[in-house]
Amino acid sequence: MLTYPENYFRRRFRMSKPLFMHIVDRLSSEVDFFRQKKDGLGRLGLSALQLCTAAISVLAYGTAADTVDEYLRLGETTTRSCVENFVEGIIYLFRDEYLRRPTPADLQRLLDVGEYRGFLGMIGSIDCVHWEWKNCPTAWKGQYSRGSGKPTIVL
Repeated sequence: MLTYPENYFRRRFRMSKPLFMHIVDRLSSEVDFFRQKKDGLGRLGLSALQLCTAAISVLAYGTAADTVDEYLRLGETTTRSCVENFVEGIIYLFRDEYLRRPTPADLQRLLDVGEYRGFLGMIGSIDCVHWEWKNCPTAWKGQYSRGSGKPTIVL
């Protein structure tokens, strides 16, 4: 899992490798579910890396819980527990820093990033407009179509 180069890692997990490792380290040291334990025979159980990878994979792609079973050797119910505990752990650990109202400095940083990317004054402008997806893959057309019958994406 950590053998991916940075660009593949970001594409696969939707975050940088250092951020991923920071999350794994915090969860494994502060949330009991993510601490590696020994079973009755003294064998090590699942690592924090496996548990976090399962949760982030499911969350990043919106896939079913049983999609990581072969890759990470986790069952569906264990993966569901990973996702639930991951979300609760993230809220517990990072709520004060990231799940709060933005400060003026935060807003200015977001405005600067938006301006750099060509979106001037984008704070408060999100209105969930559906734009027609001209090159939507045929297999996905039904998932992205609404009353008009044409596939759209929300921007």
